[in-house]
Amino acid sequence: MDKSPDAFRTISEVAEVLETPAHVLRFWESRFPQIRPVKRAGGRRYYRPSDVALLAGIKRLLHDEGLTIRGVQKILRDQGVRHVAGLSDDSVSVEDLVTAATAEVVRLDGKRNPSEADLADLALEEEVPEAGFIAVEDEDEVGTVPAAVPVQTVLPLFDLPVAPKAAPRQPNLRDDASFASLIRALPPKALLGSAPQIAVLARRLAALRSEVASRAEGGQG
Repeated sequence: MDKSPDAFRTISEVAEVLETPAHVLRFWESRFPQIRPVKRAGGRRYYRPSDVALLAGIKRLLHDEGLTIRGVQKILRDQGVRHVAGLSDDSVSVEDLVTAATAEVVRLDGKRNPSEADLADLALEEEVPEAGFIAVEDEDEVGTVPAAVPVQTVLPLFDLPVAPKAAPRQPNLRDDASFASLIRALPPKALLGSAPQIAVLARRLAALRSEVASRAEGGQG
């Protein structure tokens, strides 16, 4: 059985009437605080006829007229809820609302006709919150900072013993392994231009390794 136009409706019923998914209606509620369904016992929300008309007007502005959410918010601020709700019966032209909003800006300005860039800046100024002020002390209250007192350096009577320098750390196998891992991590052909120098180093390392091995064998014998 169809409800009367004055009956309250659930969100499912409103979604069916407006042919709009329920999650879209909930999203519009989060963006337009003018939509205020009433709550009954149990926390269930019901939409009054005025809420349904407002949702229908918002749907027309967004879907049929191609306005953005920011543009619809501006029309709601400038023209009020009744104007947007009146769009549900196609009795009010969207062009009239936009023209009236522009005329209101011109009236408040009173000096020049606003350009599209000015209207965009005005919309941004309305949505961006004002930055908080930072307290700064007055120069008279701060006063003059006293100059730093020079500190006299006292030389010791006797020379302090100089700490012995630490012996240089000998490379261990872990360092060699780290160096080898770095070499392996290089991209292919990265050392191609240094092949002659690398060959000389390889021969020296091989000779050094043979010498160390021979000394180790002689010491064990």
